[in-house]
Amino acid sequence: TIQLPFGRMVLKLCQKVLLPVTVGQLLRMTPAKEYYKQHSKTFKRLQEVVLLGIVWNAFCNAFSDGLGIGVKESIFLMLLLPSLHLATLGAFFKFFSLPSFQFSRSEAVAAMFCASQKTLAFGLPLVNTIFQGNPNLAAFCAPIMFIHPLQMTIGSFLLPMIQKYTAINGEYR
Repeated sequence: TIQLPFGRMVLKLCQKVLLPVTVGQLLRMTPAKEYYKQHSKTFKRLQEVVLLGIVWNAFCNAFSDGLGIGVKESIFLMLLLPSLHLATLGAFFKFFSLPSFQFSRSEAVAAMFCASQKTLAFGLPLVNTIFQGNPNLAAFCAPIMFIHPLQMTIGSFLLPMIQKYTAINGEYR
């Protein structure tokens, strides 16, 4: 069993997630938003570098400590995760394509990807906060580290079909 210090964990999550989001939303109501718009390319590059640093750090920590899973488990994850991701994409696509939503084709595709994608940049800090100090931390991070490149690969393969689908006349079904 895993025992989690609930109060301390919630406080850390608020510091790592809620506080930065709140500060970002508050900054949108200041002149900082205009500054951001004027320098958006620089901020985009900075965002990419920070994300790369987070991913690099996570991979280095995981591989230096050992992933905590064997070859058999890794192969199982590599077979299971694509199946689950494709099933999730399909289910969300069907859901957001329901006539009651009245989403355009482009909106349904955007909703499908937004609902199904999980980010390494958010997932790893979350797992690290919840399971900090646990000897199995690397094993808990392994699925997230496998799914992130998998999501990009599957999205790349689906791109031609999605482009054809969204290019069809009659945006609303």
